[in-house]
Amino acid sequence: MVDQATVSANIGSKVPRNAPLMSGVFGNLAELSGDIASLAELQAQLTILDLKAGAARATVPALLLGLGALLTLAAAPVALIGASELLADALALAHRGWAYLIVAGIAAVLTAILVAIGLPRLIRSFESLAHSKEELSRNVAWIKTVLAYSGRAPAHHRR
Repeated sequence: MVDQATVSANIGSKVPRNAPLMSGVFGNLAELSGDIASLAELQAQLTILDLKAGAARATVPALLLGLGALLTLAAAPVALIGASELLADALALAHRGWAYLIVAGIAAVLTAILVAIGLPRLIRSFESLAHSKEELSRNVAWIKTVLAYSGRAPAHHRR
């Protein structure tokens, strides 16, 4: 079997650590992976801080909205009872329905005031998430740029 190729003894040997491939591509990928992991960790920390700040500012507006919702729920049965009392009055029964409607009207006005105060404050309390969103956009743009230009020679060397 003279015409058969001989097998080299170097099968399975690893690329030396100082080889250009190892220090170039693999080194850049390892460095990029480390940078992306660091960015992800920093992004998560910033998001947590923003969420904590937003939650702290949302407490009072959420309580106001909750109280407004509670008053609205309390006003609905009173309004229904008042309407039924007016119907009874229209049928020549007692005049107690007007009192129920006045109470329901006051509760509805209070609800509107509480919602008008609380809702804008609740919306503003989460504006701090804009920092996280902006930073995430920058980080994604940086990663895209690094991936797009990795391995390319600088523009002045490409001619």
